[in-house]
Amino acid sequence: MLDALTVAIGVAALALAAWCGFAAWRDQPTKDWHFAGMALVTLLVLAQLVVGLVKLAQGAEPHDGSVLFVAYLVGSFAAVPAAGFLSLTERSKWGSVTVAAGAVVLAVLEVRLYDIWGGTGA
Repeated sequence: MLDALTVAIGVAALALAAWCGFAAWRDQPTKDWHFAGMALVTLLVLAQLVVGLVKLAQGAEPHDGSVLFVAYLVGSFAAVPAAGFLSLTERSKWGSVTVAAGAVVLAVLEVRLYDIWGGTGA
């Protein structure tokens, strides 16, 4: 897949986690600018989803299988929006904690996607 995109998503997700973690530390709920950050990360993951599906359509084969790869792609795409939705229901610092946790989960999913693809950048 695209190694640069995977790294960019991982870095952006960890930056979002730190940003929302700092807001939680200051006892603040998620604000509009946090949702803008979530939208940016989600757009990057959407691009990864499209690239991954195009690679599969072109005949590329992930090291650990296509079904597992697609499942992780979809899970990665859902991680931050799901956390953002949950943060809307909890308008306290725990909403920020939820988004921070979702962003960390996304970073871990990116590492796993890299492993599933084969870790070679093919």
